[in-house]
Amino acid sequence: MKQITKLLMEEKKDIYLSVLFGFLAAMGAVALFANSGYLISSAAIMPPLYVLTVSIALLKLFSFSRALSRYAERLYSHRATFTMLSSVRTHFFRRLEPLAPRISQKFKSGDLLSRIVGDVESLQNYFLRVYYPPLVMAAAFLATIAFTAYFSVITAAILILGVLVTGWFLPAWFSVRQKKKAEDVRQARGSVSTEATEFLYGFRDLKLHQQLDKKEAMLMDESAKYVDEQARASRKRLASRTWNQGAAFVVSWLVLTIGALLVTMGQLDGIFLAMLVMVSLTVFENVTPMAAYPSYKEESRQAAGRLENVMEDETSKIPDKTDPQPFPSGIPDVSFQNVTFTFPEEDRPALRNISFTIEKGSRTAVVGASGSGKSTLLQLLLSIYLPDQGEVKFGDLSTNRLQEEEIWQSVNAVLQDQHFFYGTIRENLLLAKSGAEDEELRTVLDRLKLEHLDLNEAVQEKAGNLSGGERQRLGLARALLRNVPVWLLDEPTSSVDAATEKHVLEEVYKEASEGTMIVVSHRLQGLEEMDQILVMDAGAVVESGTYQELMKRRGVFYSMKETEAELFMTG
Repeated sequence: MKQITKLLMEEKKDIYLSVLFGFLAAMGAVALFANSGYLISSAAIMPPLYVLTVSIALLKLFSFSRALSRYAERLYSHRATFTMLSSVRTHFFRRLEPLAPRISQKFKSGDLLSRIVGDVESLQNYFLRVYYPPLVMAAAFLATIAFTAYFSVITAAILILGVLVTGWFLPAWFSVRQKKKAEDVRQARGSVSTEATEFLYGFRDLKLHQQLDKKEAMLMDESAKYVDEQARASRKRLASRTWNQGAAFVVSWLVLTIGALLVTMGQLDGIFLAMLVMVSLTVFENVTPMAAYPSYKEESRQAAGRLENVMEDETSKIPDKTDPQPFPSGIPDVSFQNVTFTFPEEDRPALRNISFTIEKGSRTAVVGASGSGKSTLLQLLLSIYLPDQGEVKFGDLSTNRLQEEEIWQSVNAVLQDQHFFYGTIRENLLLAKSGAEDEELRTVLDRLKLEHLDLNEAVQEKAGNLSGGERQRLGLARALLRNVPVWLLDEPTSSVDAATEKHVLEEVYKEASEGTMIVVSHRLQGLEEMDQILVMDAGAVVESGTYQELMKRRGVFYSMKETEAELFMTG
């Protein structure tokens, strides 16, 4: 909450003005009803005409000032709230952006979406219903108590007791009860968001495996739980308001009863009794927001906590780069020096003491069994993760000293999981080169045998209307549009037939002929022309060399080739 308060205090002017006008509106209401009570009482005893004239004039003045102050209070308080909410969103997304590739393994997408949207939205209540009401209530009560003490110290004491009960004791009591409930509501919302996301993304597989009804029942069950938790929280909020208003009503009756007793004892002028009662009824309007104070306070605390929890894992945070360096000019070498890396919340290292160098302008293939750590190498090169030990370098510069944006601008990465946005073929290609003309885009499609795709053709969500091979070639087309010195390809043609694969790779190699290229592949065909082959097993490089050297060595790579040849012969 400290960070939220800090962001809020950036709007000091609006905060001060909203509190000021909130106080003036509250005092305007108190003065209006106090004057009304006095006017009613004084009219009954037929005072001089000028007394009634002045009272009626004050009545109009207080009515006007109350309305004007309330309008100004709403204007400045809501402007401060929306500006703060914008600042919170900007602050959160600025911190989230560099962590986005890392946190996907820690949080389910539905829960993460719930935090990004719902929890940020919940913080709009922080100023209006948590920070602001106690300030206005305290200021209004202090002024009112000082005013009533002039006429009756006992009445002022009753108001003090009333504000302690309604403004502090009851909110504190309900705050303790609300803590667990707010957490339950947020967990339920995260669960239903997760189930809804998985239901939509996995709809086709659920249909194929005839599990749609079961998953739908789970979604409806989570939805019902969320609705029930919301209903319980609303009932507690309503109960808090009921108790609060009931206590305020009892205080007003005490003021009336004890005031009447004081009048009979001659300790209070009867003409002021109605005024004091009207004051007590009006001033407690400022306590009404305090009834919802506990729930909104806990809601804001939970929301801020859940947002901070997204970024609290120290193993996935990016270190503060006090002296960031630009990406090396020209075509750099790529090297790993004694690199060890373990994914967050896992015990087994994905990479173990890896060291190798890839010379600039060379082609290197990384092969090995599934789970051997091939793709993890690329993720460290892209600075999606940082090594636990050792250094990953472009030229002489470690990724610890390079800004992620610098790396991503200089690297062509075609990973296994590529995202295509809902839109057109043209719009998805322009992500790689925003100023490209249609002729250039069509040329790239033709080079990768995608000439049958029209630039205006629609791309559905996640490119669901394209085949796996088309999606891979469309990703490669984006890579061909960029002129960068380093190429990282992770299984770039695994869904493409052999003839098309040969043609596509020739085009890619031609485009990257002067760059440094690393290709991750589980296929062992076509590696004869590679300058270097790294063979990985269980997170370690167990062999390295050219194709001919590895075959002569008759080691792990040779065994993999023999196994692949037997499988093809069997097929």
